[in-house]
Amino acid sequence: MKHLLLVVLSFVAPAVHAQAAKKAAAPAGAPSVPLATLFERYHDRTNRLFPLRATVQGDNRFNDKLPNDQTRVYRDTLRAFYTHYSNALRRVNRAALTPNDQLSYDILRYELDQELAAFRFNNWMMPFNQFYGLPTSLPQLGSGKGAQPFNTVKDYDNWLARMRSFPAWTDSAIANFQHGERSGIVLPKALVTKMIAQLKAVASADPTTSLFFAPVANFPKTFTPADKARLTPLYQSAIRRDVLNQYRKLTDFLEVEYLPKARTTSGINALPQGAARYAYAVQVGTTTARTPAQIYETGLAEVARIRAEMDTAKNRTGFKGDLKGYFNYVNTDPKFRPFKTEAEVINAFRAIQGRVEVTIPTLFSRGPKALFEVRATEAYRAASASAQYNRGAPDGSRPGIFYVPILDATKYNTVANPAMETLFLHEALPGHHFQASMQQENTALPKFRRFGGYSACSEGWGLYCESLGKSLGLYTDPNQYMGHLGAEMHRALRLVTDVGLHTGKLTREQAIQYMMDNEVISEQGATAEVERYMAIPGQALSYKTGQLKLTELRDRYRQQLGAKFDLRAFHDELLSVGQMPLAVLETHMDAWAARIK
Repeated sequence: MKHLLLVVLSFVAPAVHAQAAKKAAAPAGAPSVPLATLFERYHDRTNRLFPLRATVQGDNRFNDKLPNDQTRVYRDTLRAFYTHYSNALRRVNRAALTPNDQLSYDILRYELDQELAAFRFNNWMMPFNQFYGLPTSLPQLGSGKGAQPFNTVKDYDNWLARMRSFPAWTDSAIANFQHGERSGIVLPKALVTKMIAQLKAVASADPTTSLFFAPVANFPKTFTPADKARLTPLYQSAIRRDVLNQYRKLTDFLEVEYLPKARTTSGINALPQGAARYAYAVQVGTTTARTPAQIYETGLAEVARIRAEMDTAKNRTGFKGDLKGYFNYVNTDPKFRPFKTEAEVINAFRAIQGRVEVTIPTLFSRGPKALFEVRATEAYRAASASAQYNRGAPDGSRPGIFYVPILDATKYNTVANPAMETLFLHEALPGHHFQASMQQENTALPKFRRFGGYSACSEGWGLYCESLGKSLGLYTDPNQYMGHLGAEMHRALRLVTDVGLHTGKLTREQAIQYMMDNEVISEQGATAEVERYMAIPGQALSYKTGQLKLTELRDRYRQQLGAKFDLRAFHDELLSVGQMPLAVLETHMDAWAARIK
């Protein structure tokens, strides 16, 4: 598959913008030495405990480690780790810190409190699902197309070591599922069915044709015949014994034992501590104190607002019927499905990239150094996946990757997946690729901030960037603009469906129908979305919550500052400080505006 053209963005901006950007990127005073040491040790210990996360960050010290995070010993170690640093942070006099250190303090304080609160719930009894977990991410790593490097002989030996650790993880995960069976903490049947299909797709492969054999089929040219002769049989054996056999074991367990005991309900309100579980998930997803009821009402209001705007925008497309008729028109008219091959879909995104690159300096005075590319989502997970962005390595050795699920190129809809222009703005430029890359490239931040993430901040930024389309020269096709409104509607619907599913207001089937009634989406697409919300409660709330907050802050400062307000400076400041909880971000940005005023 051809990769998207790699691009390094460097913008020439007026001096005032360059100076503002430089000021924004610099730390506000030197960090205190004890606190800097605490931050560094916290990040280092985190990467030791989560070596896969370290690999994604380009920290390759632990590339041979795959700890069994399904054991009680591991959970106890994790709790002790968070408690230790929580106590250490409480001994720091926040008032004596520089503004930049105070911001770091507040972010870490929030992170530790959030992690410790999770131990109130026995989520370890549901080790993975169709959307999130080691069985889903392992093929990405082992294929050589993900974060795991396969450049040296040591890299290959490292992955062998990780594969050898997978059987112990598998056995512990099954034991945890069984604990859940006895405790009434089980996944919905609808999700387990999808998990079985995913696992079978991996397990059914021959070792030499599976994704895991790709590094052997593509040995680096520098490898000697002796290296290849040693590694090839080791990989064949490990793939069969330590990986494929384990996927079969998981498949058999889920299909024979677990599926009959899985629940018929959709939301986590049906589990023990159901209301508290969801309240915590909402807090994690939104990084706010808003209640599920408040979010549900916001969702209803946003759905009504966007629907009214869609009614107006629809008329510009020339379509004469009502909105539901327009949705059907977009879903069925062949002109919205112009592709024959996967490569044509990728090339269409290249064309969008070319248009955005020309106009993006009007809204941003700086861009990331990191490269990025678009790839089709792997076949084994495409049916249950949404488009997503995986950040690149901070040293540039691995680009950021925008994954697009393309089940059948001939059915790929230019307006309803969502609209391609909207999707590009969100996942690539200036969305996730800008934010994630510039965050980890900013060495003025402590590492736990450079590589940290908050869904409300990241997905809120992505959705906010979708609203910049007209300013960036996109949405000139009224159907693409309708697609943009449809994407915003999609995120507003999430506020209703996620809360509805997990508070008992909606069943799975009702949530699917509600989405189909209010946006351009197929039944298959709506089903995958709703089952995603069932798998990771609260996460889908982050998009609209974050976008609404960023829009609110922009409009607030525009009114407060008048002629002093500079949209590029606002964007640069948001990107310079990295992701953080929305409450912390608002306090920081208010102080930024006050300094300008």
